[in-house]
Amino acid sequence: MQRSAEYLKFPLFRARRIRKLNWIRNLVSETQISVNDLVQPIFIRDEKVKDKTISSMPDLERFSLKNISKEVEELCKLGINAVALFPVIDKSQRSFEAKEATNPNNVICKCLRLLRKEFPDLGIICDIALDPFTTSGHDGIINKFDEVDNDKTIEVLSQMSINYVKSGCEVIAPSDMMDGRIINIRKNLEDQKYTDTIIISYAAKFSSQFYGPFRDIIGNNKKNINKNSYQLNSKNRIEAVKDALADIAEGADILMVKPAAYYLDIVRDLKELSFLPIAAYQVSSEYCMIKNCAKKNIFNYNETVLESLSCIKRAGADIIFSYFSKEVAKWL
Repeated sequence: MQRSAEYLKFPLFRARRIRKLNWIRNLVSETQISVNDLVQPIFIRDEKVKDKTISSMPDLERFSLKNISKEVEELCKLGINAVALFPVIDKSQRSFEAKEATNPNNVICKCLRLLRKEFPDLGIICDIALDPFTTSGHDGIINKFDEVDNDKTIEVLSQMSINYVKSGCEVIAPSDMMDGRIINIRKNLEDQKYTDTIIISYAAKFSSQFYGPFRDIIGNNKKNINKNSYQLNSKNRIEAVKDALADIAEGADILMVKPAAYYLDIVRDLKELSFLPIAAYQVSSEYCMIKNCAKKNIFNYNETVLESLSCIKRAGADIIFSYFSKEVAKWL
């Protein structure tokens, strides 16, 4: 049925009628946030990393293998069905070629085996990128020309993915933005009969100023590091669509947009482009801005968090990665 504005004539039509009372506002709400929409990112620190606090991200911490089970148990009780794991390793374990990334006993592989045993129904998503493991701080391996070597990097990412899947990961999320990473990983998974592994492709990950606190968390915050050669230009829109189409063709199951709040147009573009589910990552600086402004009483904390998530979902996101997930689950 074609929509028409012919009947929208005052006073027969008064838009405020269905805004006046809370119950009717809720009843006709077009967007509702639930715990089923949310993924909680979790940072897992190796035993050599002693500092659990995160100064740049208030109220969050780096979890050890000894206390991660308690945290996940709390999340499960709150109804959070999925977590995303990110490694924090000691500087001594980083290398030029990111060798620790393919260690079958690295901190994420250990964590996977632990969580899969204790929480068999938990959705576990693993980040696939080399920046926590490289001395350069880049998401890939640097060649002799001081450039990120795309083809060498995707081979390492594929081995990293296989190790994670063998350890119990059901969903891998390549966030590196290397060309051909999805098809390379998918082929390797198929060759080893891991045919049901889900790939969340960071199809639209932009070169952004909003990642700073995250890099502090993983302890690999190289000042003035430039990732423009592989992350998307923040000024571009069509390029994001192009990369998403490539990842769909290469075997991605879900498409990710990162960051979220300043890229809602891209979320909507990908939602209209594809039948695949769309994920959006509310990144570390988005979290910090809301936290810090609320502490200065610039706005209401709870209402602003919920508004931010509702806007991301309204734009078309089916899945939201957010550091607020645990708190929001309590409110809901």
